[in-house]
Amino acid sequence: PDGCGLFLPVSEITLPRSILSRAAESGPNPGVPQPLGVGQRVCFIQDECVQRGSVLFCGPLFNVCLCVQDHPGGSWDGYYKSIKLCSIPSPEFGALLPLSKVTAESRSERSPLAVTSPKLPPLPVPNKPALQPPSPSKDPPNRLLIQPSMLLTARQALQPPSSSAPKAALKPPALTTPKPALQPPAAPPNKPQAPPPDQSRSSNGFHNLPSPPIAEQRAEFGTWLEVGSMVEVNDPPLFGVIRWIGQINNIPEPVAGIELDQELSAATDGSYLGERHFHCPANKGLFVKLRNCRRDSRFPEPELPINQVDRCNSIAFANWSSKRVEEHTPPLSGADARLTYEGFKKGIQGHLNSCYLDASLFRYVKLRASIRPTHTRPQNNPISQSAQDLLRCEIVNPLRRYGYVCASKTMALRKLLKEETADSGFTNEEKDPEELLNQLFLLLQVEPLLKIRSVSQKAQECFIYQLFPPAVSPSSPVLSPLVSPGLLRVSSVQALLESSFMHSGLKLTEAPSCLPLLMPRFGKEFKMFDAILPSLSLDITDLLDETLRQCSICQSVAQWECLQCYEDVDITPGQLKQYCNTCNTQVHTHKKRQTHRPVEVRGPRGCWEGPVHGARQLMDLFAVTCIETSHYVSFVKHGPGATDWLFFDSMADREGGENGFNVPQVRSCPEVGRYLSLSVDEVSRLDASSLRDPVRRLLCDAYMCLYHCPQLSLYK
Repeated sequence: PDGCGLFLPVSEITLPRSILSRAAESGPNPGVPQPLGVGQRVCFIQDECVQRGSVLFCGPLFNVCLCVQDHPGGSWDGYYKSIKLCSIPSPEFGALLPLSKVTAESRSERSPLAVTSPKLPPLPVPNKPALQPPSPSKDPPNRLLIQPSMLLTARQALQPPSSSAPKAALKPPALTTPKPALQPPAAPPNKPQAPPPDQSRSSNGFHNLPSPPIAEQRAEFGTWLEVGSMVEVNDPPLFGVIRWIGQINNIPEPVAGIELDQELSAATDGSYLGERHFHCPANKGLFVKLRNCRRDSRFPEPELPINQVDRCNSIAFANWSSKRVEEHTPPLSGADARLTYEGFKKGIQGHLNSCYLDASLFRYVKLRASIRPTHTRPQNNPISQSAQDLLRCEIVNPLRRYGYVCASKTMALRKLLKEETADSGFTNEEKDPEELLNQLFLLLQVEPLLKIRSVSQKAQECFIYQLFPPAVSPSSPVLSPLVSPGLLRVSSVQALLESSFMHSGLKLTEAPSCLPLLMPRFGKEFKMFDAILPSLSLDITDLLDETLRQCSICQSVAQWECLQCYEDVDITPGQLKQYCNTCNTQVHTHKKRQTHRPVEVRGPRGCWEGPVHGARQLMDLFAVTCIETSHYVSFVKHGPGATDWLFFDSMADREGGENGFNVPQVRSCPEVGRYLSLSVDEVSRLDASSLRDPVRRLLCDAYMCLYHCPQLSLYK
């Protein structure tokens, strides 16, 4: 407290008179060991080695002496018959010894550490007032005994500082202890310190804890300590909240300013040595070294965030694991497929935003074509070989045979994609299916599925084609001739594909075995169509380059095609228009079509006359991926019947909380086939609010439609 600091020569220091008188009355007894003072340096023999330490308690328990050792090797925690005699930071540093086994350490035996070490355990809680010697009026009412071990620290502290900073006065508080002795102050050699009340040493609110620190104090405190952290210091603990972290002059390590829960006479209002660091009520601000702060033990330690990427390979997924199948496994069909694939814990288990991947890979349960690398690219990429083996033996084959794949398998594939592309988002972020397929096919070194040529350019290769609807005025009540009037704005995939190719001047240079098509979507609120009807059969004959095509009127070999006629409302709008020479002349003789600019059709070499009876190039719908609120699901056709449809959701259910597991589900959806058989006009008259959930998601939320040609899949 202010006005209680006193500096004087050590020669003026004597024991309190009451203690001197008692010592004089008793007199020295050679046969009885003399009592030792608390804080006095002593030595004793333990395990044939000389141990040194400081006295914490010396009392009438059969003349015992309790010591705290300088080094580990003890085995006492400060309790005697369930009664706490003193506080020991760790049982390894405590020793309970007979007084006869302990001797005072001579001055010549003292090491520098014994004099200057500031980190000693705190005093026990006082239970009775200390003896009070008479003192001058300027002395505090409770004079403390100063031991010689404090002299070095005090003498260094009295040296003038190098800077002009004001010097802090030594502040010994009114401490009452059962023994008239005190341990050395816990302070650096150049900082004046005095023992504070309540078993702590403090100066201007700075608090040093006993040494050695407890194990949890030695932890990496920087990983969790911050302003606002609830901590405890000392033992018995003082609880509070960190209000400030920073550096203080003459203290080489970070210091924390703590606002205590309860008042402490040695505490401040958030200032230290006249400099304010934070604001708090008086006698509640305490400054301690940051490494001496511990987590508040009154509250459970928060769980560390679990790495969900690595969790897939942990024992937590043991009950959800799936088998490896190396044998070639063809897809099941019809009733066998429904029996194997349908139910909960079927399909591909979702984990950590993986629905885009799960919905895309589940389509392989039906696709009969195999993923084979092209022979024109190098085959020495180990990541590509690992991905091919993983996809075939860990995902596709087990999915076809058992109907289930664990999330750890797909996470392994996501890690390979991350390693190949250097995009960490593949393991934990949401992605688009087209981004996944493009990167996956490149990783697998798959030959591009599509080869498309524009009018004036060479053929280009790609894996997916994005459908582009024709540009129209937003104010038009009818968006395009593709849309039938009615309650819903509806188009079909067949009409969208033809329109996109016609307006872009594109042709397929060869028929693909698999055709992934991205639907025209512009977000939830900016859909050009209320519903898109996936065409069960896709006719791409007229979209192929250098092939025989029929005249739209007489079925002869077509030699001309006209974009303007495609949009003419008088000639079946929304359908491709291609003519032979005779029909082209007749159609464009009309005054409304004299401004049309027909384009010559590229066909195979040779002369062709008469009607063309060639087969149409058709592709079958086998899967549809849908999206709603950033969640992807899939519809897959599993048999030849019109009602053989499965609906797959990799996150249909959940077991557990944040660290739980997603439960995938596959269910039969025969009603899907009935709606897919409707025409565009019939779908446009439907009431969207009356549609059941699977059908509504298929028609209104279609994201990608996949078509394949079973005949071409046999060899391409």
